[in-house]
Amino acid sequence: MGDPRRFRNKYERPKKLWDAQRIEEDGTLKSEYALKNMRELFVMNQELKKYRREARRMMSLTDDERKKSEAKVLAKLNKFGILDKTATLDDVLSLSVRDILERRLQTRVYKKGLAKTMRQSRQFITHGMITVSGRKVSSPSYLVDAEDDATIAYSRSFNPAVLQTPAAGKPEKVETKESAVQEAPAKNEEAKPAANN
Repeated sequence: MGDPRRFRNKYERPKKLWDAQRIEEDGTLKSEYALKNMRELFVMNQELKKYRREARRMMSLTDDERKKSEAKVLAKLNKFGILDKTATLDDVLSLSVRDILERRLQTRVYKKGLAKTMRQSRQFITHGMITVSGRKVSSPSYLVDAEDDATIAYSRSFNPAVLQTPAAGKPEKVETKESAVQEAPAKNEEAKPAANN
């Protein structure tokens, strides 16, 4: 039958885990992009490191060898809309984790105006209310292609009008037990003098 598979982490922890400046910067990114935990940020950092590591490796190759592999990396980053077609390896090295976070489905839903906040965007996605190219995607960290960006929409079963609050007007008077008890004696007192006349 064999041993069970041992899954590896999809990220690496920072070398200086308790560095105050890094913790502050990561905390800012976590709150800005409404990430669930730091692990999600570490995964996006790992994605960025993968491309930067490949770019540094290609820098050491000869011109002929570099052209073949350079086109693949730049084409993939262009497909995600992170870099344009005229980008070079130097542009890959200058990327930041914000560039990767901007391509997450959670961010794209918020930027397109389908959700009022980043947290609401995350909730819509995890509850299966968002589709990409007509297919439900329930992972907020899904990286959206530049071509699929225009196809992000609500699923058919979801009606966003249900979540809208009613127009601001006069608040309706809600009768509580206390107000009913206070009004009752006042009505009785008005009725007594009328009965005496």
